[in-house]
Amino acid sequence: MIWMFIKIVSPGAALFKQERIGHMGKRFRCLKFRTMAVNADTGVHQSHMNRLMTSNQPMKKLDGAGDKRLIRGGLWLRALGADELPQLINVLRGEMSLVGPRPCVAYEYEMFLPRHRQRCETLPGLTGLWQVKGKNRTTFEKMMELDLAYVERKSLFLDLTIMAGTVPAILF
Repeated sequence: MIWMFIKIVSPGAALFKQERIGHMGKRFRCLKFRTMAVNADTGVHQSHMNRLMTSNQPMKKLDGAGDKRLIRGGLWLRALGADELPQLINVLRGEMSLVGPRPCVAYEYEMFLPRHRQRCETLPGLTGLWQVKGKNRTTFEKMMELDLAYVERKSLFLDLTIMAGTVPAILF
């Protein structure tokens, strides 16, 4: 249904493939439902992330500020996390896990301090500690602290706790 919706509201492919950084810095093609216009300017996101990574501001997403690159309904797909559903294929391929730090893009990884890169010592996930413990209310450094805490304390119990907290985090 999501695929059909995207095809109806926007020309182009419904799936979006983006190179991301995964376990131990290995690159992989991360799958998502496309929520932006075809060939949307990625420089906007890069500038935004650069600002967030070098300031002490909360990790607010661009789409909350009325990002003009979004397709009709794209904000809702993102808010509900529905755009991430194709990443279940990445999980089945062994490139991602259900729980772990979110995979970053190469330009973010290049800006990471060496200690930040330790977040790649586990598979990236669909959801993680940062998503349930603050998300857009935390700074970049706090996000990194949460991701690194996950890497250090990773366990089945922690994964189950994070998965149980994901739906309430999305809804509220």
